[in-house]
Amino acid sequence: MRITSELWLPRPRDKVFQFFSNAANLEALTPPWLHFHIITPDVAMRAGTLIDYRLRLRGIPFTWQSEITSWEPPHRFVDEQRRGPYRRWVHTHTFAEERGGTLVGDAVEFEVPFERLVGWYVMRDVRKIFAFRRQALLARFA
Repeated sequence: MRITSELWLPRPRDKVFQFFSNAANLEALTPPWLHFHIITPDVAMRAGTLIDYRLRLRGIPFTWQSEITSWEPPHRFVDEQRRGPYRRWVHTHTFAEERGGTLVGDAVEFEVPFERLVGWYVMRDVRKIFAFRRQALLARFA
């Protein structure tokens, strides 16, 4: 499965990337209904960094570990799930200068267990998460 999103923000790329390079800001971009918390203290973002999280999805607690597999400031970075609820989760974040601001791109490729049975349901939740993220970014940068 794949989901993509683009959002233009009226701020310089360096400022937007700086926000994303602070892992603590991920909590502000995640809907409260996920009860998302970073467990790893003092995350230094770079290739190879592992970040542990705790969240609740539909009342079920999960732990999630992601690895920053690509780190190319201020252009892009990639995080990949190492442990968590998905069979596979690869999230590519891109940042491009455009019209005096920044075009933020997200592309997520993921697989879920029992995809034929629950894939549409999971996709709906992922879209809700990205809709929240979009609104949070607009509120912060617009």
